[in-house]
Amino acid sequence: MSNSGLASKGQLRASFFRWALLTVPSCVLLGFLAGQFGGGPDSIWFQSLIKPDIYPEPKWFGIVWTILYVMIGFAAALICAAWGARGRTAALVVFVLHFVLNLSWTPIFFGAYQLTFGLYALVAIIVTLLVVMALFYRVRKLAAVLLIPYLAWVCFATLLNYEFLKLNPDADGQDPTQAVQRFEI
Repeated sequence: MSNSGLASKGQLRASFFRWALLTVPSCVLLGFLAGQFGGGPDSIWFQSLIKPDIYPEPKWFGIVWTILYVMIGFAAALICAAWGARGRTAALVVFVLHFVLNLSWTPIFFGAYQLTFGLYALVAIIVTLLVVMALFYRVRKLAAVLLIPYLAWVCFATLLNYEFLKLNPDADGQDPTQAVQRFEI
């Protein structure tokens, strides 16, 4: 039997590493850019919010998200490198849609001051992530497994967003930098 039509293990490994050189930095860079252009925890609005007891030190968000984006990039590389695998294209399309949704949370929450819509976005992120994980699992089990810490962190972020909303219902959609001048007659 000839395996002339099949890639060797070395070729498959090389394909994965080539894809990882694209997907890992792309995920990290896009996550970084969403954080930079979407506002952040240094804003007056966020600083004025009552923080839930479960709110971790802000330094942990950058550390955790960097690690998660690296893992997400490796998971995507595994799927990208699975040429000819059944369901590969669907998995990648749903992943891209999910990732765009993921990147939208920061501008929604920090940029638009929307606690409620941020919570809705996180629920949608969890739902689409579960679909991505199911599709990834069908193509490469390891790709789905690499997303488990991401799922756990997004579930924690959803709880955190909910707690912020519960503690700060009047801050939803309110920009404290908008000066208001009152006139009494």
